[in-house]
Amino acid sequence: MTPDLLFKICNSIAPIGWLLMIVAPKWRWTKTIILSGILPILLGLVYLTLIILFFGEGEGDFNSLQGVMKLFTSPWGVTAGWIHYLAFDMFIGSWELSNGQKHGMSHFLLIPCLLLTFFFGPIGLILFYLLRASKTKKFIHENF
Repeated sequence: MTPDLLFKICNSIAPIGWLLMIVAPKWRWTKTIILSGILPILLGLVYLTLIILFFGEGEGDFNSLQGVMKLFTSPWGVTAGWIHYLAFDMFIGSWELSNGQKHGMSHFLLIPCLLLTFFFGPIGLILFYLLRASKTKKFIHENF
């Protein structure tokens, strides 16, 4: 398998999970595949495999901006980095959905959070926290 093919596969699967969270948040399969963590974990396992197989083969390190930039000069490094984003952003999106439901938030308020998390990660999380705080009158919650 090439890095390009693996990128295309993962990049095609992830939007399906996001679509399920947006249009069918309470559907049994959304709960089974996404909210349970299965899809983010599968993406994480792909990432783990790439790290085991290819980490350390290229130049670069985490000690400087230049070092990190060098890590992303190989196709496998960029593919691993992208899958890292896909897995973590989906995990955060699934948490936002579950937590929003737990706190009685309207799904229509959660949709912009999910979209922003999908495209811009932390910006969607910030919006989620702000909207949840406006609903619950608390910014920080015990047990999240």
